Amino acid sequence: MTTRTDPGVASAVRSAGIGPHYAWVVAAVTLLVLVVAAGIRSIPGVLMLPFEREFGWDRATISTAVSANLVLYGLIGPFAAAIADRTGLRRIITASLSMAVIALLLAPFIWEPWHLVLLWGGGVGTASGMITGWLGAVVATRWFVARRGLVTGVFAANFAAGQLIFLPILAWLAEFAGWRASVAFGAFGAAIIIPLVLAFMRDRPEDVGTVAYGATAADTAPRAATTGNPFAGAINTLVDVSRSRDFWILAATFFVCGASTNGLVATHLIPASHDHGIAEITAASMLAFIGLFDLIGTTGSGWLTDRFDARRLLAWYYGLRGLSLIMLPLAYEAGVWGLGAFIVFYGLDWVATVPPTIRLTADHFGRQRVGTVFAWVFAAHQLGAAAIAWIAGALRVSFGDYQSAFWLSGALCLAAALLSLAIRRAPGVPVPARPAPAPLRPVPA
Repeated sequence: MTTRTDPGVASAVRSAGIGPHYAWVVAAVTLLVLVVAAGIRSIPGVLMLPFEREFGWDRATISTAVSANLVLYGLIGPFAAAIADRTGLRRIITASLSMAVIALLLAPFIWEPWHLVLLWGGGVGTASGMITGWLGAVVATRWFVARRGLVTGVFAANFAAGQLIFLPILAWLAEFAGWRASVAFGAFGAAIIIPLVLAFMRDRPEDVGTVAYGATAADTAPRAATTGNPFAGAINTLVDVSRSRDFWILAATFFVCGASTNGLVATHLIPASHDHGIAEITAASMLAFIGLFDLIGTTGSGWLTDRFDARRLLAWYYGLRGLSLIMLPLAYEAGVWGLGAFIVFYGLDWVATVPPTIRLTADHFGRQRVGTVFAWVFAAHQLGAAAIAWIAGALRVSFGDYQSAFWLSGALCLAAALLSLAIRRAPGVPVPARPAPAPLRPVPA
C-alpha cells in the first residue's frame, strides 16, 4: 500500500534538516543554467578578432551587434520575470535555452553585419534576457531565508564561472577549429541542460511540500495568486517604483556596473590585449581568470551582505573598481605581468556589487516583487553595458586604443561610489547584525 506523505510532515522533516532541503537542488539547477548562459554571453569577446579577419568588419560595427544584444538582454528581463510569475520558472527557462540553441546554430551562416545584429543582438539577446539578471534574485528570495546573501553571491558569480569554464575552450576552438566551432559548442552547452531543467526545476517550495530554507512561521504567509496581464504588471511595477529616489540611485549605480564589466572588459579586453601584443588565447585565459577571482570575491560579497551595510559595501566596490580601470593602461605597459595584476585586483570586484544591490532592492520594494523590480534595475545595467560596448569600439576606431574608454569607465565608477552612499536605509530594516563571538572557555587546570 502506498502512503502519501503529508506536506506538513515533509516540511517539518526538511526544516529539521533530515535529508537535503530541495532548495539546494533548485539552487544547483539555477546555477548551472546561469553558468551556461554566461558562457554563451562571453562568446563575443572571443569572436571580435576572427570577425575582423574573415569579414573585414571594424570593431565599431561588431560592437553594434553586441550593444543590441545587451539592450535586449536587459529590457526583456522585467517582462520575462512577470511572465515567469504566472507560467513558472521551468517553462521560461526551457523556452530561453531553446531560443539560444536555435540562434547559435544559425549564426555560422552569417555574411553581413545585419545578420550578426539579428541573430546575436536579437536572438541570443532575447534568450539571455529571458532568464538572466532576475532569475538568481527570484530563486534566492523564494527558496532561502537563511543563507540568502551567500546564495545570491554564488548566483552572482555565474558570469565568472561561465568565463572560467567556457572562455579557454571557446578561444582554443576559435584559434584551431574556427569561430563557427566556438558557436556550435555554445549551442551544445545550452541544449544538454534542458532535460535537467525539465526534471528538477520547481517554482516554489510549496510545490514540493516544504518551506524556504531556514523559514519560520513569519516567513510563510500565504501567497496571493498572480493574475492579470504580465506585461502590464511589469510596466505598472516600473511606474510604482519610479516614484522612489532610491530606485533611480540603484538603477544609476547598476548602469555604471554594466558600463565597467560585461560591456567593457568582457567585450573588449581580448582585442585590447591584442593591441598590446598579447596573444588571443593568453588574453582569453586572463579573462577567464577574472572568473576565478570573482568566484571568491562575489561569494565573499554575499557573505558580507548578510553582515554589513549594503550601501557602504557598494561604495567600496565601485571605488576600488574605478581605480583599477584607471590604472589598466599602465598595467598594459608592464606586459603580461601587469595585466595579471589587474586581473587579480579587478576580478575580486567583478560583480561583487550584485548581492548588496539585490539586498537593497528587496529591502526597499519587498520580497514578493523583487524579481520584477530587480529586473528593471538590471535593465539599467545592460543599457550601461550596451552604451560602453559601442562607445569603446568607436573610441578604438577613432584614437587607435582603448585608453580613453578605460578612463571614462573608471571615472563613472568613482561617481557611483559616492552615489551609493545617498541610498536611504529601508524603513523597518535594521543593519545586518554581526555574528557574536563565541565565549571564551576556561582552560582546564
